[in-house]
Amino acid sequence: MRWGMLSILAVLAAGDAAAQAPPSGDTGGGIVRAEKPVTGEQVYRQVCQACHMADAKGASGAAAIPALAANPRLGVAAYPVTIVAKGKGAMPGFSGMLSNAQMAEVITYLRTHYGNDYPKPVSEADVARIAGP
Repeated sequence: MRWGMLSILAVLAAGDAAAQAPPSGDTGGGIVRAEKPVTGEQVYRQVCQACHMADAKGASGAAAIPALAANPRLGVAAYPVTIVAKGKGAMPGFSGMLSNAQMAEVITYLRTHYGNDYPKPVSEADVARIAGP
C-alpha cells in the first residue's frame, strides 16, 4: 500500500512539473522570444507598422507619422536609408537595432509595395555607406 501511495505521489509530482515546464520558445520567465525578422515584410510588420500603420499611410495624433505609401521621397534610395539608419524628428535611428541587411530589406520592400514602384533593390552595401558597418 505504501508503494502504491508513493507511486501516485510521484505521478502527480511529475504531472505538476510537466504543467509548469515552459512551452517551446518560452524563456521560462513568461517572455516568449519572437523570431528575428529577416524579410522586408517581416521587418515592416514587427518594427515599422506600429507607427506607420498596416497600410503604410501613417497617422496623426500626438505626433505626425508620415505616410510611406505612394511616397515619392522613396524614389532616391539614399533618403530612406538615411532616415531609417539615423532617424529624423520623432523617428529613432535603427542602426543599433537592425542590421544593415534588415534595413536594406525593409527599404526595398517599402520601395516596391504600398503604391511605390521603385524596383531597384537597396543593398546591404548601400546601407553600410550611410549607416556604417
